[in-house]
Amino acid sequence: MLNTIQPKVTLVGAGPGDPDLLTLKGANALAEAKVVLYDALANEEILNHAPQEAIKIFVGKQIGNHAYTQDQINQLIVDNALTYGHVVRLKGGDPFIFGRGSEEIEYAESFGIPTFVVPGISSVIAVPASQGISITKRGISESFWVITGTTSDRNLSNDVALASKSSATVVILMGMSKLSQIVSLFQKGSKGETPIAIIQNGTTPDEKIGVGTINTIEEVVAKNKLSSPAIIVIGEVVKESNKLKGFYEEFVTAEIKL
Repeated sequence: MLNTIQPKVTLVGAGPGDPDLLTLKGANALAEAKVVLYDALANEEILNHAPQEAIKIFVGKQIGNHAYTQDQINQLIVDNALTYGHVVRLKGGDPFIFGRGSEEIEYAESFGIPTFVVPGISSVIAVPASQGISITKRGISESFWVITGTTSDRNLSNDVALASKSSATVVILMGMSKLSQIVSLFQKGSKGETPIAIIQNGTTPDEKIGVGTINTIEEVVAKNKLSSPAIIVIGEVVKESNKLKGFYEEFVTAEIKL
């Protein structure tokens, strides 16, 4: 009897957290899935787009808690594609921005499995935008840096030091555990008064926000009990957000009183 299984892998970006920010193309891919492998940052409501009978496997990686190693995830993608057919790999944000999506695609293709990519709305832009922060703005910021705060060897990226010398907006992902080092770098560059926003669980009902300056942000984080996952946005554009003006002015006023 001929094997009628047609293996296929589709890498789908789940967006920044709000399930309504999944793309139509992503929803259509999920509707055809036999197996869905999903990450910790992919909103589980999005799984409702997949058939009820589809196999759903959580493969999320969080600090100190990895359901599977990356090698195991790669193998799960291939094994399930060869066994069941269409595998959707659902990854938070956009799968090619600090998501190791290219590694997963390359591994599947090494077995001759057809692969497809559905880009996602990245938290890099969407989370600040949801708070009225335009990471570029005429006359304020003509470019932006996007940096991982923690590299594969668990150190702060060297690019943060370079970015701290720039006039561009700086957006840092996975940087909360390195916040003190980030603050120190900007203070060394005489940028203690630079506006900064930290947005935890952006675009979701659990969203929490802290706004201030480089000099005050650690106090703000402690007061508001902010933690990962969070986006760090540094630059004058933070002060330009009408939505955050009250937050920003409150902490600048507090700093002046001190």
